[in-house]
Amino acid sequence: MRMSMGRVGRHLLGLAVAGLTLATGGAAYTAELGQPAPWEWTLQQSASPVMDNIVWFHNFLFVLITLITLFVLALLVIVVVKFNAKANPVPSRTTHNTLIEVAWTLVPVLILVGISVPSFRLLFLELDVPKADITIKATGKQWYWSYAYPDNGKFEFDSLMAQDKQPRLLGVDNEMVVPVNKVIRVQVTGADVIHAFALPAFGVKIDAIPGRLNETWFKATKVGMFYGQCSELCGKDHAFMPIAIRVVEDQEFASWVETAKKKYASGGTSSYASAAGPTQ
Repeated sequence: MRMSMGRVGRHLLGLAVAGLTLATGGAAYTAELGQPAPWEWTLQQSASPVMDNIVWFHNFLFVLITLITLFVLALLVIVVVKFNAKANPVPSRTTHNTLIEVAWTLVPVLILVGISVPSFRLLFLELDVPKADITIKATGKQWYWSYAYPDNGKFEFDSLMAQDKQPRLLGVDNEMVVPVNKVIRVQVTGADVIHAFALPAFGVKIDAIPGRLNETWFKATKVGMFYGQCSELCGKDHAFMPIAIRVVEDQEFASWVETAKKKYASGGTSSYASAAGPTQ
């Protein structure tokens, strides 16, 4: 029996150490910018105003639901300890308590109102596209993405997963390139089936539907590489159509545009919306 208890103690100690390692390791891994990390258990680092608000709202709800859970747990403990048959042999026959009934009706309503205000504010922030500095059209295809730059020469290129690039399953041959601290409007559609354009660090996730032009936006506040993926099951290679966005300074973006105009020059006559508004 002693040996058994000793083994149990060692197992519990091992689990505690593993949990502590996971927690500290997870905190360290989250320092990686723009991509997932092994054993990650938090949201990716924010790199846009929308994601800043998503992180704040997530943390607010986490604190709120933790307090509610602890409150309910405390009530259950009180009931178990104070109102069991041994401690309370003669049970109360109270059937109504006006104060408690009003409280357990009003308090949840107030909690829901407190959640709804920042929730609607966040939804409006995500859906109300501000005046764009640059518009990019992203078209989901089986199984890669095509990007068009109507405001910068109307060139278009495909972006396919590159087997020889890191991070694995996220590196691509041609990244979307955008300038830092600029409002980027992304028009999203699908060429064949429903896809979804998702960038965790920017707080962006929107469906790419054939025959429909959806719209979202982001404003990258940090320079670097940021990765996402199609997040709508779209076929056998759904897991192999990553999204890679390279955020650069204005001067580097202008230089890249001049190079891209020559590299991706085509005679296409497709018309796209621009930052100033839709073309007629």
